[in-house]
Amino acid sequence: MLICGLIGGIKHLSSSNMKKKPTKGDFLEILLRSPHSIFSTKEVALLWGEDDASIVSNRLKSYVRAGKLVRVHKGLYAKDKDYNRLELATRVYTPAYISFETVLAREGVVFQHYENIFVATYVSREIVVDKQKVSLIRMKDYVLTNTAGIVHKDGVAMADKERAFLDRLYVSKEYHFDNLSNLDWDKVFELLPIYRNKRLEKKVKEYYKNIKE
Repeated sequence: MLICGLIGGIKHLSSSNMKKKPTKGDFLEILLRSPHSIFSTKEVALLWGEDDASIVSNRLKSYVRAGKLVRVHKGLYAKDKDYNRLELATRVYTPAYISFETVLAREGVVFQHYENIFVATYVSREIVVDKQKVSLIRMKDYVLTNTAGIVHKDGVAMADKERAFLDRLYVSKEYHFDNLSNLDWDKVFELLPIYRNKRLEKKVKEYYKNIKE
């Protein structure tokens, strides 16, 4: 799954603490040492080696009251207000990754600026998380959990421009892209089979033919 890297890292950190149960002064320090800026209560439980969810929840709430952590969404906490909003956008529903216009605009494939963060996950809805608008777009499970074309960096799973291009065409029958010249078309066709979609294959070939003419 897309969050396996994150969970794997957390399990590694937590396993290193299993021999010695964290003491009272260690709990917050364990979170602050993590490279991630956002934590779910389940991930914190792993880091602390704590099976009792109520203990984890109460301890996190006490840190929030003391101003040592920030609660940014139900079950999600940040080290401080300067957290990574892309990371938060992919943590409300998991598995998930940043894609669509968020990537396409960054890569110059579309020229319009979007305030929303676009996320591929298993539900479709518009949400607001800590004043940030997030557009969640549902993908089939076999597409969502395929990690081809997904890059993990700084706690964020993000599609490369070729995967984002295919994701958008997968959910939109027609779409205007401003600049397709900087796509790696060999990679586009390499990723295409993961969608198992004849309509998409036909549409991609049409776009490719048009830019070559």
